[in-house]
Amino acid sequence: MRTWLLSMLTLIALTATPARADDAKLKEQIVGTWKLVSVEYEDQQTKARSPVLGAKPRGYQIATADGLWLALVTAEDRPVPKTDEDRAKALRTMISYSGRYRVEDGKVVTKVEVAWNEAWVGGDQIRFIRFEGNDLLHIESPPMPHPNVNNSVVRVIVSWARTK
Repeated sequence: MRTWLLSMLTLIALTATPARADDAKLKEQIVGTWKLVSVEYEDQQTKARSPVLGAKPRGYQIATADGLWLALVTAEDRPVPKTDEDRAKALRTMISYSGRYRVEDGKVVTKVEVAWNEAWVGGDQIRFIRFEGNDLLHIESPPMPHPNVNNSVVRVIVSWARTK
């Protein structure tokens, strides 16, 4: 029994250590300035994906080595707002938030300090991160009600290219 317990504890220790090492590598990889490539919303009822901000949305994401996160995304071809209705539409065609972040369990968790959606302030935005090579980053949200699509439950899939 003692040998079995020692074996199990060793196995747990060995499997826990790589996760921390992977997180450290992910944090190192994520640091930098990234230019937006695409944004898709995946409807959780139908699994249909749509480029809700257009085929060529604009934006940047910045992750600093000391833990500051900033993301700004806008839809393609946004007109200059001239009326209150235009300004409301402009708000629905963007996503932006910033705060302190950490990388854990293959996810980036941002404690939101400021956002285009005031409901996010003070909360955590959790995103799964995945790299293709070192210069293409995919960030995916868990399914969540999204204010830009009448609180429909979607998974947001955002792709970024590292800037040089």
